Order: sequence, then C-alpha cells, then structure tokens
Amino acid sequence: MIQKFITLTLVLLLSLGTYAQSITGFKPENKAAQLELEAQFESRLKAENLDAWMQRLAAEPHWVGTDYGKKNAEWMAEQFRSWGYDAKIETYHILFPYPKVRELELLSPDPYTAKLTAVPVEGDPYTAQGDALLPSYNAFSTDGEAEAELVFVNYGIPQDYEELEKMGIDVKGKIVIAKYYGSWRGIKPKLAAEKGAIGCIIYSDPEDDGYVRGDVYPEGAFKNKTGVQRGSVMDMPLYPGDVLTPGYAAKKDAKRLDRKDAPTITKIPVLPISYEDALPLLSALKGPVAPNAWKGGLPITYHVGPGPAKVRIKLEFDWKITPAHNVIAKLEGSTYPDQWVMRGNHHDAWVHGANDPVSGMVAVMEEARVIGELAKQGKRPKRTVVYAAWDAEEPGLIGSTEWVEDHEKELQAKLVAYINTDSNGRGFFGAGGSHTLQAMVSEVADAVTDPQTGVSIKERRIARQLAGGGNASFELSALGSGSDYTPFIQHAGIASLNIGFGGENAGGEYHTIYDTYPHYTRFKDPGFNYGVALANTAGRIVLRMANADVLPFEFKQWHATVEGYLKEIMEETENRRKEVKRHNELVDRKAYALAADPRENIAPPKKKEEIPYLDFSPLQNSLATLGDRIAELEALSPESLPVEKQKSLNAALQETEQVLTDMTGLPRRPWFRHRLYAPGFYTGYGVKTLPGVREAIEQENWKEAQEQIELLAETFKRMDQHIVNLIRLSK
Repeated sequence: MIQKFITLTLVLLLSLGTYAQSITGFKPENKAAQLELEAQFESRLKAENLDAWMQRLAAEPHWVGTDYGKKNAEWMAEQFRSWGYDAKIETYHILFPYPKVRELELLSPDPYTAKLTAVPVEGDPYTAQGDALLPSYNAFSTDGEAEAELVFVNYGIPQDYEELEKMGIDVKGKIVIAKYYGSWRGIKPKLAAEKGAIGCIIYSDPEDDGYVRGDVYPEGAFKNKTGVQRGSVMDMPLYPGDVLTPGYAAKKDAKRLDRKDAPTITKIPVLPISYEDALPLLSALKGPVAPNAWKGGLPITYHVGPGPAKVRIKLEFDWKITPAHNVIAKLEGSTYPDQWVMRGNHHDAWVHGANDPVSGMVAVMEEARVIGELAKQGKRPKRTVVYAAWDAEEPGLIGSTEWVEDHEKELQAKLVAYINTDSNGRGFFGAGGSHTLQAMVSEVADAVTDPQTGVSIKERRIARQLAGGGNASFELSALGSGSDYTPFIQHAGIASLNIGFGGENAGGEYHTIYDTYPHYTRFKDPGFNYGVALANTAGRIVLRMANADVLPFEFKQWHATVEGYLKEIMEETENRRKEVKRHNELVDRKAYALAADPRENIAPPKKKEEIPYLDFSPLQNSLATLGDRIAELEALSPESLPVEKQKSLNAALQETEQVLTDMTGLPRRPWFRHRLYAPGFYTGYGVKTLPGVREAIEQENWKEAQEQIELLAETFKRMDQHIVNLIRLSK
C-alpha cells in the first residue's frame, strides 16, 4: 500500500512538473500531451544509429560531383522513405572547379618547392586512400601564375593592412602570405587584391590549430605539420550559391554568366598550404619584425618583408558544370499540411567529413527516423515536416541556395521556420537565429539534459557564460553566414535557427584528410552522446513548431535585442567621433612629432576627416512605437482563440521575417535582403547587425549611413503595422 502511495505521488509530481514547464504557443490542455510526446521522442533516440550511419556516410571522400556523394544521397533518400517520408532528390547543375595544377616555389634566397601533400597517419586507414583524396586547394580561386616578393600580412584582415600602412609597407605587386583564422578565408584574397597584391597564400599556423594547442594527430586531435585546410574563397558576402546563376536556380538549361564575368570568383590566385610548407617561406622573410600580436608558433622570428623571399605560384582548374544532389523528404502534417517546418544539414564534404558535416547529418537522420516512427503510431505532426540533406554546401552554400531560389515563392507562402545544423561535438549548446524564436529555444534548452553534467543544456551554457564574465540570460546569437541557413533567412525572409554543441572538441582536422571516423570517435564525441543531445534538442524544436496551437514567435525579447543593436551603433559612432576629434587636436599640437622616425618607416600622422552627426531619431522613434505595440500584443492570450482564428493568426505570424526584408537588398549586394542580419562585407561569416547602417558607418560613407537609417526606420514602421495586424487577429 505504501509503495503504491509513493508511486502515485511520483506520478502526480511528474504531472505537476509537466504542467509547470514553460511551453509557448500551446493551449493549457495541450501542453502535457506535447511534453509526453517529446519524452517518447527522446526515449527512442539511439546513439548506435549515429555511429553506424557515420561509418557509412564518411567511408569515402564525397565532395560535390563524386560518385560516392551521389550514392550517399540515394541511400539517405531510401532511409527517409523507409521511415514514412515522401523523399526525392532534386538536382542542380553548378560550376565547380577541380584543381589540375598546383605549384608553389620559393625562388630565392634559398630555393624550396612546396610539397602540398598531407601524409597518411598510422591507425587511420582513411588517410591512406591516395588518389581518392581531394587535393588541397581553395575553390573559386582564379587560374593564374604570379611571381613576386612575399609579404606576411598576419590574418589578412582590414586591421592588419592598417598596421602595414603604419609601417610604410605596401603589398601592391607582391604575393601575400596570411594565416588561417581571424576571419573567413575568402576575405583574405579579396582584401589582398583590393590592396594590389597579385597572389595569396594561406597557411595554418601551429599556434592556432597545431602543436601549440596540443598533441598532433594521431597522438592528439590537432593538425600535424602536413595538414592543409581546404575551403572555398568564393566572395559569398556578394552572394552565395552557383557563381554563374546569381539569384536564380542553376537548372540544367539555365542561362549562365560567362565565367570571366562571375564577380564571386577571386581576382588573384589563392593557395592553402601546411605549416611545413610555410616555414621555409616565412624563414626567408626579412624587413621589420612582425608585431607581437602577429607572431605565431613556428620556431622562427616572424618578419613582415617584403622580400628578400621571392615566390612563384601557379594554379589551373578544371571548371566543370557538376550535378549537386539535394535530398528533400516530407512528412505531411495532419492538420496544417500547407504550413511547413524544415530541418536541414549538408551531406557533402571536402574529403571524408566525419565531423563536417556527417556528425550533424546523422543527428538529422535520427530525428527524422523517430518522428516518422511516432507518426506511424498515430502521432503525426500537425504541420508538415521537411527534412533536407544539402549538397555542395562546402564550395559556397550552393545546394541550399539553388533550392531556395528555385522554390522561393512557395517557401514564403508555406515555410514557418528553418532549423539548421552542421558540425557537432562535445561541449556546450550553441544557438543563433531569428530573435522571435529566442523564447521558444530557451524553453527547449531547459527541457534537454546535458549528457556530461546532468543539468539542462541551458543551465550549463549559462554557467559557462557566468564563468567567462557574461550574464545569466539565454540569448540567441545573430546569424551571419557560413552554413545553409543563409538563403532562408537573408534572402527569402524565413525565420531560421542554427544550433549545435561544441567547445570541448577542439582539433585541427577541419577540412583536412584527417576529418575521419577514427578521429571523430576519439576526439570529438566518443559514444555520440552529444549527437543524441543534438537530435533531442532539434527534434523538440521541430515538434514544438509543428504542433503549436499558435506559432511560438515572441516579440518582447526581439525588440530588446534590436534596441541593443541600435544603442551599440550609436555608442560606437560617438566614440569614433571623439577619437577623431582627439586625434586631430593632437596633430594640430604636433604631439606626434616625436613618434615620427624615418629609420623605422614611421611617418607623422595626418588629420582625419571629421565625423558628421547622424540623425538616429527616425530609428529611435520607430522602435519606441514598436515597443508600445509589442507590449499590447504580449498582454493577449491567442492560445485560447477558436481554431479558425488561430489559423489566420498563424498565417500572419509566418510572414514576420519577410516584413524585415527589403527586395532592394543591401548596398552593392542586393541578394542579401534582411535589414537586421547579414554577413559582413569584410568579415564573411561574421555577422553585421543592422548591416546597412553599421557598414556605411564603418566605411565612413556618411551620406549612405543616413539613407540607410531612413530605410531601416521604414522597415520598423512596416513591422509596427504587422504587429497591429497581429493584435487584431489575436482578439
């Protein structure tokens, strides 16, 4: 009798806990059923599936256009079908360059020919697959040959060129050598070309991902001296996707640009190399000693040059139209079949890609398997769930971009949200995306247990934030670029998320021949515990979006975030103004005179252009009005509305992200339409929030900055009218 009482008490407590859990968008009477569904979903996830599928998908190199890549796509489509999905392969025909000639020589003072080859390692047979391995190169480098003095430019980002200018060093007519990291790799040749360089070499310094960080592979996770990071240098801040069909789908019979007219192919040849090949080049440099912040982990004194090191680089590519195979699998919703929730991950890799992207792809598949299994048992999602395995992500987000461009109107009419993943590993929960989804993601993160610590993934993440001096709130980061969410949010205006785990999975295998199943299972996520955590987290997000009575968009946190972006820009602008004023006062007083030293190539500074006052009041006023309107909306309880009214409200909520886009796009890159988030023109993956305004200020284009302020204010006014409509529909 006592045991029965204890059992009933536990059941009651669990039930009360279920009702106490916060779950936005559901009627009170539907919350318990949803949480029970999620518990069933979680209980069926199996780590052994992720393990077996990774061995299958990462068994051979499978970059876009390979036979094994196609086999993987066909195999995944068949798996989705077996789980109850309507799965098909949608193929696009894209430009993809394969390297034919890769030559790099140090001509003087001591000749050296770069090896450009990574060595197999003992215990990892995948690294010994010989000619099957894709040679190391940077996709969408132009063909070309260059011979010139060498200049070391640190990470090759704008601040580094400012430092070179202070040293009196010009890269015009030179070949630059830059370290990986510091920014997305494509910015390095882009900026070098703008500065007049005629060639670019990118190398991995051991301080960033080699022996300075830890033991190298196979003893440890980090890059050995021969490892080389492949990767695209397509100018994606202009537009991602097929370089020959900007803004429209690369179908077989599509009209294509002439390759010489494609603006996203680099202007100068670019080649990635190992730190073994970089050492002789850097050792041969003289000139000024590099600033302390530039020095890496090689056993040399880092000099900047130019020369006396003189190098020759030669590159030729086989430019072919190549098929890219996207797998699209749909599970029709039981109640709202024309509202979609979409989940995606890419399947192509530079070589084997166990970590990038297969670790994310297998989590997607396990989610889909369990949701399909539940659907067969009568628990079909209310909204249609769509799973995607994208091809050609690595060379430039091509598969997803072409699909979005092909289906843009349908997606804008039907797609509620897109949830993206990519690589995954052991550690902390990371999430970025549309801030209207922040509250919902926070609730899900509260419900998922971290496999290592036993606390929720939200608690663990906040603990890390506090340990690092941060705050105790859960916040989404803003999305820049670098994975397949880009065309959804920044072109089509679809609410999007990008999630994953990491922080305790550091290594040097990224885009090398060492990104293999043995490396992953030793160093990244042994036992696939965090792969299961990813499937659990993303699957719960999908199920909540798919089953919510009212779509879980929340605007109070969105508004606070946007206000923070504006405050940040205004403060940065004022600080710039003060710095320029102080600089000019010092120049007038000749306070810099003693700093001038012709022997060190240090010239006395000149006066800077005064920064005019910008009128931010249109933004401040429109955001203030929005705040009042959002408070009115948040006071309502639309979950209690009749079903027909909820349908109308959901249709309007679905359009929210489109309200924040503008068909004219951003200055000089109209493909990017979102007014709140975009990759930076000179950061690549890194986000620029309120990008039209922010980048005009950073580029000191004051006329454009004021114009962008006015345009952004108009966007906020449209958002205000959208909120007014949501209020009307919520009553």
